[in-house]
Amino acid sequence: MSLLKNKLIVTLPIIVIAVIFIFSLAMIPSINPAPHNLPIAIVNEDQGLTAPKVNIGETIVSDIQSEILANSDGNSAIKWIEVGSEVEAKSGLDNQDYYAALVIPKDFSERQASLMTLDPSSPRMQMYINQGMNASASSVAGQMLNHAVDAINKKLCAELLEAIDQKGAMLSTKQAAALASPIVSEIINVNATGTHSANGNSPVLMLQPLWMACLIGNVIFLLVKNKQNYVNRNDRLWANIVQFLWGAIIALAAGFSFTWFAGRWGVHTPHFTDTALFLAIAYLAFFLMIAAVFSWIGLKGMIIFVLLLFFGAPLLSSAPELLSLFYRDWILSWLPMRFMVDGLRELLFFGQGLSMNHPTFVLIWIAFGSLLVLLSSTFKGSRKPEQKKEAPR
Repeated sequence: MSLLKNKLIVTLPIIVIAVIFIFSLAMIPSINPAPHNLPIAIVNEDQGLTAPKVNIGETIVSDIQSEILANSDGNSAIKWIEVGSEVEAKSGLDNQDYYAALVIPKDFSERQASLMTLDPSSPRMQMYINQGMNASASSVAGQMLNHAVDAINKKLCAELLEAIDQKGAMLSTKQAAALASPIVSEIINVNATGTHSANGNSPVLMLQPLWMACLIGNVIFLLVKNKQNYVNRNDRLWANIVQFLWGAIIALAAGFSFTWFAGRWGVHTPHFTDTALFLAIAYLAFFLMIAAVFSWIGLKGMIIFVLLLFFGAPLLSSAPELLSLFYRDWILSWLPMRFMVDGLRELLFFGQGLSMNHPTFVLIWIAFGSLLVLLSSTFKGSRKPEQKKEAPR
């Protein structure tokens, strides 16, 4: 039983429990996601009636905003944002300002008044769901909108039945059918994720292969550079420059090959060249970032990037509004991989080509800053080979 005398073996249960605890923390964001101030646009284009002077659209907007839809934490689930027109709301959806939009059309009051006549025409609402922004959050936004419209339907139905009852009128067949559900809602998916996008999660799925390729590439570079054991500062500088230049070539190869592989596996990539170049930029940024850390602390830095991927992937699948304040402000906002995911969403779901947008700009700055850190490691003290001492004569 000499094996049990080893301190590492004896403390192994504690180590296992500690590892389970640390990695179980990654489960927390996905266990009970609750929306917090999910931004949804509301547009009232209702022109109202002149006789009697009434605007049902204004009443609906007021009722919706006064009704607080709380989540399981008791906080407001939706942040209603009044927008001036349907065109402006669509522009906000394309700019990823809102997860959904509710539009009340111009003839809403007119159609609502017709429900009291023998020739009723049900008022309509349009519900725009911004699928490409985030699959889970847009689904929650759609559910919230349906809940709001159902509440309006019930209230409107009760008011109309009361008005008809006060007049002592009889309902026609058409009126009865229309009053069963006075408002007809039309659901319109914008920036749709389509059927070949892993339910809108393809940008997150594409992160892992690219990230691991960057990590393995840098491990190989580090092992080779350590074997060379450069003592001269000029040699170390040249080695870092070669690593950068070769990394740029590898980035292009990785970007185009990965885009081709993804297309072959079934991922819809509407802009092949733009997607490939963006992935090349992302690869170079991550490659240089990992190289910069390795150049200062060595292979020990690998644990940092493995943990970043392990803890980051579940967060990147969720919208910021579905995370707790801690994970949103202190974890998600500091993840460098989110810029790759955000950029891919714009390319894959929003019909945008490669441009100097926010994700691309940040990735370029990550690459530039990491390059400076990598080159600065040239001036770090080197490990000189030990010299053999001569035996005394």
